[in-house]
Amino acid sequence: MPPATFRFRLERVRALHERNEQHARRELARAIGELSESEDALRETNSELARAQEVHRTAGAGGTLSGADMRASQAFLERIETKRAIGTQAVHRSAGEVADRGEDFSRAAQKHKMLERLKERRRGEHMREVARREGQMLDEIALDRFRRRAA
Repeated sequence: MPPATFRFRLERVRALHERNEQHARRELARAIGELSESEDALRETNSELARAQEVHRTAGAGGTLSGADMRASQAFLERIETKRAIGTQAVHRSAGEVADRGEDFSRAAQKHKMLERLKERRRGEHMREVARREGQMLDEIALDRFRRRAA
């Protein structure tokens, strides 16, 4: 009699949790990418602001700008500062998204790992039961042979 093959009854659930973990991993990677892009954009905006402030200082120090030019320069600086504030908010929002996606991934991985451990435990139980049955069969065969020889 061939040994029974192992079938994990919760395989569909385990596979679903595995897909959920993979999806959560992709979402975390997407969120990390967005955070990186937001940080890059903020660094660029900070550089742009530093250059504009330097131009504004040097032009104002020379005293050659008219009032209208000074107002235009100041308005330009204010637009860049607004852009910087928006960029900072985007970085904070992206960082929060990364934290949320990280928690989602952690929970999904934990559930998947739990089902994997259960599957391995059940596989071990199955293998022990198969080994026990095979041992019983071998014991019966040996006992039958012993009885035949003794008779």
